[in-house]
Amino acid sequence: MNLSRLIEYASVSIGQGAPQKSDDFSKEGNPFIRAGSLESLTNNGTLDSLEFISDESAKRNKLKLYPADSVVFAKSGMSATKDRVYKLTRSCYVVSHLAVLLPNEKTHPDYLRLVLQRSKPSTLIKDPAYPSISQGDIENFKLPFPPLDDQIRIATVLTRAERLIAKRKEGIKALDELLKSIFLEMFGSGEKWETEKLSGVSEIVSGVTKGKKYADKELFEIPYMRVANVQDGHLILDEIKTIAVTKEEIDRYLLKAGDILLTEGGDPDKLGRGTVWNNEISKCIHQNHIFRVRVNAERINPIYLSTLIGSFYGKKYFLRAAKQTTGIASINSTQLKKFPVIIPPLPLQNKFADIVEKVESIKAKQTQSLAELENLYASLSQRAFKGELDLDRVLVETQDIASLRSRLAT
Repeated sequence: MNLSRLIEYASVSIGQGAPQKSDDFSKEGNPFIRAGSLESLTNNGTLDSLEFISDESAKRNKLKLYPADSVVFAKSGMSATKDRVYKLTRSCYVVSHLAVLLPNEKTHPDYLRLVLQRSKPSTLIKDPAYPSISQGDIENFKLPFPPLDDQIRIATVLTRAERLIAKRKEGIKALDELLKSIFLEMFGSGEKWETEKLSGVSEIVSGVTKGKKYADKELFEIPYMRVANVQDGHLILDEIKTIAVTKEEIDRYLLKAGDILLTEGGDPDKLGRGTVWNNEISKCIHQNHIFRVRVNAERINPIYLSTLIGSFYGKKYFLRAAKQTTGIASINSTQLKKFPVIIPPLPLQNKFADIVEKVESIKAKQTQSLAELENLYASLSQRAFKGELDLDRVLVETQDIASLRSRLAT
């Protein structure tokens, strides 16, 4: 497919500076999009959740109102490296860190969004240390633009795939919310049960320290869990690193099924981040920024405890107990050991764990389906922008094409 300059298919402008006074914002008017807004908006967030600016405030601050179907992405700051591209669904005001593209009569707005997502505006950044993209470079960005009818068909195929992916993600999120609801229903605030310090019902161990000097000791290479691997309620195992340690350290830090892994710090809202280890990797240890909690199985079910730690109850404790500096919060072993564990009857804990395992089984199938859909989308996208899709097989209502042509012409 031949490449054309973006300016031939859309006008390019830049947003305006954000108002500085709190009373410039209100609950009426039109949404104001900041660079940070794009993370939410490109993940099924809504414009209704943003700040709003009234007509009067916009006039006072000399803001321009951009129409629905304009396409925006970050052109400066670290957000410019993220390649988040969003099509406005209603008229909005836009911050100066964003580029705003207004499609002309030759361009389908969704196609423009999709081709930019695929081609990545961040490739225009000249100095990664100071991410910025000039208006001229955006205007001269070479992109594939087939005839409008083909754009419509490509956009139809890819947006259908996007909707399927979004629906699958919503299903997975609903399962997570279901478990939270069941936990609250079964255990409530926990006031009717005793509490005990975490150190009284478990063994808590910090992991191996990287970069140690071992002199002449025999070392063994073994996989280990890093902070990046341990997420809230799940593990990310795409990249597993290894470390050379002694046999004694392997014996001390070796993970066992049922161990709870907890990170020691990060963003305040992620305190208490962790999950249960299920021998996903044979013979694996953990680094020193991760705590391993091994419960007394006669009193505590690890799935119950992991959920309690990750609940509002757990996060409230860690936020109160954590050391916080410049947006980073961390907990130490002493604070973790003092965590007050609510101890319901073990059969009730086990009943909850059984429910979790059933829901997680459904979730695993949904996650696998999501991965397949995302792979399909990537394949369709690659073929579409190379001109390799048989677009004659894409069903688009004739009136839909006529309606779009009419809308673009006005």
